[in-house]
Amino acid sequence: IDKAAGLVVHPAPGHPSGTLVNALLHHCAGSLAGIGGVARPGIVHRLDRGTSGVMVAAKTDAAHQGLSAQFAEHAIERRYHTFVRGLPRVDEGRVDRAIGRHPRDRKRMSVETKAGRPSITNWRVLRRYAAAGVSELAVRPETGRTHQIRVHLASAGLPMVGDVVYGRARGKEAELGRPALHAARLGFRHPILGEWLDFEAP
Repeated sequence: IDKAAGLVVHPAPGHPSGTLVNALLHHCAGSLAGIGGVARPGIVHRLDRGTSGVMVAAKTDAAHQGLSAQFAEHAIERRYHTFVRGLPRVDEGRVDRAIGRHPRDRKRMSVETKAGRPSITNWRVLRRYAAAGVSELAVRPETGRTHQIRVHLASAGLPMVGDVVYGRARGKEAELGRPALHAARLGFRHPILGEWLDFEAP
């Protein structure tokens, strides 16, 4: 699936309809994997509402189990593209900091917590826009924590453009309406046949 920015993945309070799950249930006409539960059939992983790009959903329980195992083992290849405020002096970096719930704001995630889970994010500069003070990065997370890329880049002094929560975007930048994050590539082994599959969303 090439998910559009602004599309919520699964029903939740405030979003009972108009979600990706609702669309999948209609498209698959009752044949979608049920292993994810009533609210999340077929959903193996998720992208935040504001994130665009490539996702995979499972149509059968066997596919769901096979894909879920690959995600749990971090055997999935994922690459994101993002724009950040800042001009890194180096061309690539790695953030290895545990992520957990923010100690005071439970709706946010943070690296400033003692109860965090191990989290690793690799980044590489694609282009620097010196006049704007902005850089385009390719990002490869090794783990899949909630808001991981946004939290890690902000902690490294590279807040994501348009991110009002972790990047403190204001004014014109906040008008973007979402963090500038796109899931550009997703690679995994076919859960039944075992062949390697690679998908890209421009």
